[in-house]
Amino acid sequence: MRERQLLETACKAADDKKAEDLIVLNMKGISLIADYFIICHGNSNKQVQAIAREIKEKVEKQGFTVKRLEGYDEGKWVLVDLGDVVAHIFHREERSYYNLERLWGDAPIENI
Repeated sequence: MRERQLLETACKAADDKKAEDLIVLNMKGISLIADYFIICHGNSNKQVQAIAREIKEKVEKQGFTVKRLEGYDEGKWVLVDLGDVVAHIFHREERSYYNLERLWGDAPIENI
């Protein structure tokens, strides 16, 4: 229940900052890292940072802990580690280059 609340809070926060092409991969049984990956992108470094900051602020406001925030200063690929949920916020070009959706192609897409 709390995991779903965390996932929904993070997705709504990303959407509030106009994250584009937001998808959630259900990683249960596929990865030991997390149960869900949120993948989205912004069109500028500033937008990528704003999305990451909004996720961090909204989940903390709900009482969740941000375990790690990486890549924020560069704003190309920010990873927000929320434990069971990991958000990957890319700059548009970085997302197409790394193509996590293809890398984790066996993970089903979760409807949020």
